[in-house]
Amino acid sequence: MPPMPLVQPPAAVLLDRDGTLVADVPYNGDPDKVAVLPGVPEGLARLRAAGVPTAVVSNQSGIARGLLTGKQVDAVNRRLDQLLGPLGPFVICPHGRDDGCGCRKPASGLLRRAAELLGVAVERCAVIGDIGADVEAAAAVGARSVLVPTEATRVEEISTAPAVATRFDEAVDILLGAP
Repeated sequence: MPPMPLVQPPAAVLLDRDGTLVADVPYNGDPDKVAVLPGVPEGLARLRAAGVPTAVVSNQSGIARGLLTGKQVDAVNRRLDQLLGPLGPFVICPHGRDDGCGCRKPASGLLRRAAELLGVAVERCAVIGDIGADVEAAAAVGARSVLVPTEATRVEEISTAPAVATRFDEAVDILLGAP
């Protein structure tokens, strides 16, 4: 029997923020409300040990809605870096659902920009997220994705995702080809 082929690690992993790295607090502009989800520190440690860079790609429509400011989003992002170590660039979409931008997931703009900032081809990236928009954005650029469902994830998003994990660290193991 021939040996199993090794999984090629992604050139970078692009991470959704709310619901993936931290508990989803709607329109959170308060760094004190940041709560890291189980498995995230362990998964990030595995990515770092494998030399895989990361970036955070996050829709932040609360800015367009006037519910929080860009400075508040930046403060929350800085808190993530304090709690988890450097995560790479934070690339956000400040637009609302109906603004017609090209950056808001499931569009591919956030992923393309993050890959550019990391100096890697976007199709060689992988995305870890908690909803279908994360998976769709990855598919739009030919990138791999792993869905880590939460209560907000719809059943049809789970059933159509190319890969599903129960926790962030398991998603990393899938991407790195860990047994």
